[in-house]
Amino acid sequence: MFTGIIEAIGSVRRIARQGQGGRLEIAAAGVADSAHLGDSIAVDGACLTVAAHGAGWFACDLSAETLARTTLGRLQSGARVNLERPLRLGDRLGGHLLTGHVDAVGAIRGWTQQGEAAAARFGFPAALATLVVEKGSIAVDGISLTVAGLGADYFEVALIPVTLAGTTLAEKRVGASVNLEMDLIGKYVRRFTQDRPHALGREVTLALLKEHGFA
Repeated sequence: MFTGIIEAIGSVRRIARQGQGGRLEIAAAGVADSAHLGDSIAVDGACLTVAAHGAGWFACDLSAETLARTTLGRLQSGARVNLERPLRLGDRLGGHLLTGHVDAVGAIRGWTQQGEAAAARFGFPAALATLVVEKGSIAVDGISLTVAGLGADYFEVALIPVTLAGTTLAEKRVGASVNLEMDLIGKYVRRFTQDRPHALGREVTLALLKEHGFA
């Protein structure tokens, strides 16, 4: 699990295709120096597994699914990426709970500078509209953000100077692709209501929750 609070920015050393998958090497001294084989690290919001590491770098294998569902296959050598190590039990939860399982690729539709801060608009697949709510949480390239505005196929966020300085988001321009992870709780609620339409319209009680395995 992750929180969406970016720890460091890494730089792509190399990305190579291997069959239907690939391997991504990232330079990131602080993160890499504490890495072990098998560790999880979120790279631009995608949970990857450390497959090799050395002084100041680590490498992760990319499955065909990861290449198809994220922006990682589009990275070039020298590209900067957001990095976060997993949440430890007892850590403060500064952002919101993330799995590192990217739901879709979105795109930046607009930027508005607001002094040292900014506002940004992101497009997303309309099929995910029920998972985005105003004032709810959403992850963009692994960054925990709050939805400030919402349309049928876009959402807007406010970006404070700390976020702009500590992530790669300020480097991206209109049209750039980003990884999106919708709120984890929202995904389970939608699945619950879709699979059990007969439960809609009923009062949510302890008995109802027990009936469906939630209590």
